Amino acid sequence: MTEHIFEIARFPETLAVVRLASGAEIPTWAESSSIFSITATATETSLICAGRSVPKKARHEKPFTAFSVQGAADLGTPGVLVALLAPLAEAEISVFTVSTYDTNWVLVHVGQADKAEEAWRRSGHTVVAAVPA
Repeated sequence: MTEHIFEIARFPETLAVVRLASGAEIPTWAESSSIFSITATATETSLICAGRSVPKKARHEKPFTAFSVQGAADLGTPGVLVALLAPLAEAEISVFTVSTYDTNWVLVHVGQADKAEEAWRRSGHTVVAAVPA
């Protein structure tokens, strides 16, 4: 397998991962952020959204920091997630991942974000502050 080295952007806002019932409507409190994701299956709907407005009664995990791989990824390239996640697994950092057509996103608990950056840098990746779009 070829070695993958990436530039990874760290986003400043605090995110939440929220679990809703299957077929649930997207709540009005679900605010957009650097990543706003809705994933629906036959058994649940999950959101990634800004953490500031998530009600305490909602089933959720927070706070998370989001990191994204810079540049569009070729969907046919094997080993991309392994290159991103192996350094974090070795550092015993838990992750939540989601991918879009163009990139991969890795969410880590806020308290482990600096440790994640260090693990990636030791593996040859570059971590930069995200530039708002």
